[in-house]
Amino acid sequence: MKHFLFSIMISLVIVMLGIGSCSCASDSSLAPEPSDTRFLNLSVSPAIPLDASATQIELKVETNFDYIVTVDADWLKQREGVAPKATMVPFDVETNLTKNSRSATITVSDKNDRYYTKSVQIVQNGNPNPVEELSIVDKQATIQTKALFANLWTIADKGFMFGHHDDLWYGRYWYNEPGGSDTKAVCGDYPGVFSVDFASIMDDRHGSEENAIRRRVILEARERGEVIMACAHLNNPLTGGDSWDNSRKDVVKSILTPANPTREKFLTWLDRLADFCLNLKDSKGDLVPVIFRPLHEHTQGWSWWGSSCTTETEFIELWQMMVKYLRDTKGVHNLLYAVSPQLDSWYDDQTIRNRLLYRWPGDEFVDFIGMDCYHGENPAAFSNYLRIATEISLMKRKPCGVTEDGVESFTRADYWTYSILEPAQDKRISMVVMWRNKYVGNNESDKHYFSVYPSHPSEDNFRKMYSDKRTFFSNDLSDMYSLPENIRIK
Repeated sequence: MKHFLFSIMISLVIVMLGIGSCSCASDSSLAPEPSDTRFLNLSVSPAIPLDASATQIELKVETNFDYIVTVDADWLKQREGVAPKATMVPFDVETNLTKNSRSATITVSDKNDRYYTKSVQIVQNGNPNPVEELSIVDKQATIQTKALFANLWTIADKGFMFGHHDDLWYGRYWYNEPGGSDTKAVCGDYPGVFSVDFASIMDDRHGSEENAIRRRVILEARERGEVIMACAHLNNPLTGGDSWDNSRKDVVKSILTPANPTREKFLTWLDRLADFCLNLKDSKGDLVPVIFRPLHEHTQGWSWWGSSCTTETEFIELWQMMVKYLRDTKGVHNLLYAVSPQLDSWYDDQTIRNRLLYRWPGDEFVDFIGMDCYHGENPAAFSNYLRIATEISLMKRKPCGVTEDGVESFTRADYWTYSILEPAQDKRISMVVMWRNKYVGNNESDKHYFSVYPSHPSEDNFRKMYSDKRTFFSNDLSDMYSLPENIRIK
């Protein structure tokens, strides 16, 4: 009994202690805890998603504490000088030049507690007419020259310009008749591209009376809105021979050697070209842009600048020297620079790429990827050339086209659709330019012609090509000398 009473007493003590501890706990819970009175509300004006052309937005911040703002995208930037408790926070928005939509996150945080945050996502729609950015060799090029460069790029989305070398100067049966053109005599319209040769302006033939004709026909083409392109079959500055004189392997080396007489002569030739270009002005007094393709067909061995007479380094240095001298030293800003290697056989794809990029002077020294195509009546080979050229053009973001083409003394009646139009199907090229029709007078035995003329068997087929919506002749051209809205030149 004594032990039983003792156990009851112990139990009562434990119960009493438990009650006491509960009472203490209950008392401590009555003490008020500090409450968080912060609040943060965010809203954006204008409504999301933003238009591609939006230039600014405002973030409305409702809060009772100092805050900081962060943004996770470069195209959305908070304006400087906004107070840490401002109600409206302005942001500058860069126009979306691409076709894809994009998003950014604006985060507002307590200045003293980075874990207290709220975020809002900003979405900007893609541009239905995305702006394309192209890089030009001459950053100081005239407005019309930059516009021509841009339009050479954009016209390839629709088709290609037809061109012909010396078409306005002479034809198979006529010479130096103002308004003359073998092309116009057949289809009623001039070529979209007029090709000439600048060599006689530059070298020891610079005093030729023909240069006055050359200037006249260039200006006629410009007044009609056509595109002018020039090659240069320069004489050999070391030997005095013509451009086909490849008897010496040190011509380019001599040009690149300081104080060398050959270099001084060559620089004089460039001085003459600069003088011609800087005085080549249209009726409004604006400089006439020209696509200049010097040192053409350098894949071949026939010229003193070609593959048999130069090293890769020498050719590249000569090209870059010419560009820098004309652009930087002489201040010529109405030239676009075009390479034009030759393709004249059936090649596999890699060989075509290698030839198109043969001794490439560098992206910063080339505006236009040209090619002189003498493949005979082989439309499959031509189609492959155009396909690979299109790939390289898109990769390098530079327009491309055929700077010379044709089959000497061809007679095929369907030549234009078979050899030109069908191979060009679905290819992104700016132009196809035929080589010249030599003036022969009554000498029918001279068959040096590469394009159509009155009475040629392909007349009807040429008119069929002319009527095709993919070909651009003079009257088809939009203003090639005004910058398109969706192109930015850098």
